[in-house]
Amino acid sequence: MENRIKQAIVDIVGTSNFTDSLIDLVSYSYDASDHEQRPDAAVWPAKTEDVSKILQVANTYHFPIIPRGAGTGLAGAVVPIHGGLILDMCRMNKILDIRIADRLVRVQPGVVYDDLQNALAPSGFCFPPDPASGSVCTLGGNVATNAGGIRGAKYGVTRDYVLSLVIVLPNGRILRTGTDCMKSSSGLDLTRLFVGSEGTLGVITEITLKIIPKPIASKTCQAFFADLQDAGQVVSDIMHSRIVPSVLEILEENAIQILRNHGGMKLPDARAMILVETDGYTKEEADFQMTEVINVLKKNRATRIQVAKSPREAEDLWRGRKALSSAAARLRPNNISEDVTVPISKVPDLLAGISRIARKHGLLFVIFGHAGDGNLHPKIMYDRNNPQQVQKISAAVGEIFHLTCNLGGTLTGEHGIGLAKAPFMLLEHSQTSLDLMSAIKNLVDPNNILNPGKMGLRTGAQ
Repeated sequence: MENRIKQAIVDIVGTSNFTDSLIDLVSYSYDASDHEQRPDAAVWPAKTEDVSKILQVANTYHFPIIPRGAGTGLAGAVVPIHGGLILDMCRMNKILDIRIADRLVRVQPGVVYDDLQNALAPSGFCFPPDPASGSVCTLGGNVATNAGGIRGAKYGVTRDYVLSLVIVLPNGRILRTGTDCMKSSSGLDLTRLFVGSEGTLGVITEITLKIIPKPIASKTCQAFFADLQDAGQVVSDIMHSRIVPSVLEILEENAIQILRNHGGMKLPDARAMILVETDGYTKEEADFQMTEVINVLKKNRATRIQVAKSPREAEDLWRGRKALSSAAARLRPNNISEDVTVPISKVPDLLAGISRIARKHGLLFVIFGHAGDGNLHPKIMYDRNNPQQVQKISAAVGEIFHLTCNLGGTLTGEHGIGLAKAPFMLLEHSQTSLDLMSAIKNLVDPNNILNPGKMGLRTGAQ
């Protein structure tokens, strides 16, 4: 990056909000994926107008801009593969407005997910999507990737709650989309165009979110199965019953063994474990739903069923699910964590298929995930300094993606495409669809300055 460009950026934000120090650039070279590349510089904007001026400079000199939140993404979406300028949005972290009467909040993109929940708690309201990285991830990143979480089956994902956005376009123009109303049929839905666009179309600087009353009662149950097919069938049967649980998670036998052997948990030998939570606005509502769930568990030959009798017992039941990812990651230096998703009826086929693929390649793996919306997380551990393991994991991941799409599924339920899944987009999308996506990118960002190289988008500037 030329000195004149650096000086133009410093003139906008000041020296204290700009860095090209090597130690800072190394920390911005990666996210939670296995991809890495150093940027040329990084900047911390303080307001929408700063972002607008920076993008005008970038559009003039044609250097990449990569918007970044907390860097918790698992698909390489914020890795600056072509260098350029990291736009770190963490200092734009104000909760601008909480309007309970209108059931909405307005926030800047750097607000941490849990901080919003804590601010809403006294009012009895919440923002329902519940990403696993909620203690650190930012709402701007949630919107950019359309983040989900364990409560997606009942409460949906981020896209379902975004009412309006303030976005800076690549040429620096400021766009306001959407409305504060709970519904609107006015014009093309530009808000949804930007949700999940991974920073390729614009930089989000303000977000208006719908909020809902927080359920006040919940019930938690854990069940084990001797047959993986039975566990998969439970998921399908519960979701086709009269009940929509707030959480429906599954862990296969490798996950159970790791928790037993490396997590210090006393768990039985089983092919699968199911965790279910029901909730409601009365205790009776949550209890009724759980009774129906238990009937389905028994019908599908659960070998052990444990229902929490208190919040403390419920937390004990959840401890394994929360500890699994970190416990598994410690078994090898590196890991790939995917988030393939299929129609709910295909969950048993996906479970069996992923297991078969990983075993065929001799790879250490666990499978867990949000089975209630068909979203599974195969986590495969390896050592990237071992060329044979790298080759095997590359082949296995490709086969998992092929299996998923052949089952009518999608490459990603909540992590996004980023760099990791970009080569596989044609498995899920037709060439016509990809051409249209690329045409939109070229229309909005003809100089390809915003997060280039992501999502498999083809641009004239590449």
